[in-house]
Amino acid sequence: MKKISIFLLAAMAMVSCGNSYKAKDVQLNDENDSLNYAVGLINGLQIKQYYLAKDSSEEAITEFIDALEAAYLDKEEVLSDIAQAGRQFGTSISMFEKEGLAGNAAWTYNGECFLQGLTNALYSDTSVMDESVAEGYIMAKYSTMRTGEEATGKSVSAKCPTKAKTIELKNENDSLNYAFGLMNGAQVRSYFLLADTTGEDRDEFIANINKGLKQKMRNPQVVATAKNIGTSIREQEPVGLMGFNGVETKFNLIKQGFINGLNNYTEMMDRQVAMEFADATFGRLKQAQIEAEQEKAQLQGQQAKEEGEAFLAANALRNEVKTTASGLQYEVLEEGNGPKPTAASTVKVHYEGTLIDGTVFDSSYQRGEPIEFPLSGVIKGWTEGLQLMPVGSKYKLYIPYELAYGERGAGASIPPYAALIFTVELLEIK
Repeated sequence: MKKISIFLLAAMAMVSCGNSYKAKDVQLNDENDSLNYAVGLINGLQIKQYYLAKDSSEEAITEFIDALEAAYLDKEEVLSDIAQAGRQFGTSISMFEKEGLAGNAAWTYNGECFLQGLTNALYSDTSVMDESVAEGYIMAKYSTMRTGEEATGKSVSAKCPTKAKTIELKNENDSLNYAFGLMNGAQVRSYFLLADTTGEDRDEFIANINKGLKQKMRNPQVVATAKNIGTSIREQEPVGLMGFNGVETKFNLIKQGFINGLNNYTEMMDRQVAMEFADATFGRLKQAQIEAEQEKAQLQGQQAKEEGEAFLAANALRNEVKTTASGLQYEVLEEGNGPKPTAASTVKVHYEGTLIDGTVFDSSYQRGEPIEFPLSGVIKGWTEGLQLMPVGSKYKLYIPYELAYGERGAGASIPPYAALIFTVELLEIK
């Protein structure tokens, strides 16, 4: 029989601080202010549409903004893994009071039975029911559950007890709650408490379940989303709103935009206006950013070109350096006595490539093994330089940018117009 997953860990809970967030007008002094507000408004309207469509009450909005602000201010309580798991567990359980046991409206939640079953499992107490019996009971209830069956009775809330004890199960619902708690406790014990020889982890877990039970989180998914957004806003502050340098991130305006969007308050700016404004502004900023990056790359390329030419001109004056008609420079470190490859040859080499400042960008020595390649498939400086080398030789090649990667460079390691230096050992012609 396939085991059902009944482990209840959910998103980290966030306690409402009793704040009340009202929709209101705010003063937008410039384009930067308007952009921050528009970003918040657009996101607030989307959160309302996709996450709070069924519950956009003041309490739901407060829960979201509290989580957003706490994550932005980095005020979340630092918990151990055990404590965090207990807190999450307790928060998930607290939702059973309105949603039914395990979120199933057909099963009335009885906290006294569920939590005692959980605690007994944490203490490995099977006096009321063991794990196999509990699993069988739950599976049987799943198989006989009628679609659309309504819960009967009133949910019973309780604190998680700190000791194992026997408990009277008065009816099927009590037994179901106890069995469900026992199964979850057994899984917690297996996942978190295997190394707990003193009972300290178990006690910490139970204590944090009780803290989580008090939090009464309405929507864990919304809280998790708010936390992610709040953290993202905080991380954008040093680099600029949405990653655009020079666009100041103003959390209070973003937050009020969220609040107004969550309350569907669009008097200052409606969704269409906000999206058109944000798209146009970010589009213009993106274009300006691209142009600035292109200008910077051109300047860096020009500088690399001038530095490379100056380096090669000075290098050519050294007696040990020879220059070919193409501009390739080479220096013989060790001269072999084997045959020389042709442009159609495949060779086996060890090599190290550096920029003219000595920065290593590639090295077969560092990888610990030589490389094989056809000379027709590499940069011009290599194709020409390797043909000068007898097998067993070790040369140093000084390659101008025209014979290397040209005006474009190669990836992040080799800039445009870069002159390159390669130390090459020709090991074999294949």
